[in-house]
Amino acid sequence: MMKNFWNERYGGDEYVYGTAPNEFLKEEIEDLDNGKALFIAEGEGRNAVLAAQLGWDVTALDYSKEGKKKAMQLAAERGVSINYIIDDVINFDFGFEQFDLIVLIYGHFPKELVSQLLPKIEKSLKPEGLFLAEVFSENQLGRSSGGPKSKDMLYTTPDFKNGLGSLEISYLRELDIHLDEGAHHTGDASVIRVIASKSC
Repeated sequence: MMKNFWNERYGGDEYVYGTAPNEFLKEEIEDLDNGKALFIAEGEGRNAVLAAQLGWDVTALDYSKEGKKKAMQLAAERGVSINYIIDDVINFDFGFEQFDLIVLIYGHFPKELVSQLLPKIEKSLKPEGLFLAEVFSENQLGRSSGGPKSKDMLYTTPDFKNGLGSLEISYLRELDIHLDEGAHHTGDASVIRVIASKSC
């Protein structure tokens, strides 16, 4: 069961993806006016804590209780607070026009689940709200720098083109980068980066 896998992975003292935020997120969020943000599959909290440090009202979503413990510890160490909800993306109520920013950093799910998740993200964004994502592409298969070992759990650019509905995609690229995010995300990787916004 995947929940057990993640609780075991996050159960030690080490932050398995480090405590530094994702570089793509860091570059993009620094230019944004803050508001309400949702971080999906947030794990040990490194990205949500960055947003809280920048003044965002942050909700983190993940189904790992061990991930939550680490995230709350990191937030306390950095002197910020985050609202961390233990739930999965199917049961969680995303609401309607709730968030100014929704972030998906290496949150990987079966294709069937992704096709349900992306429309929820679209509806949950406020007008002028932004969706940011960095995820592994299908071309990550066979690389040792992290990510699922099943094609069904990896992304293609059409997944986002077809799944984000009326959101305006301003940036969508598959590219090779070098990852240095803790023990499980290190080395050359094939990723997809997305920036999409909701019109007024």
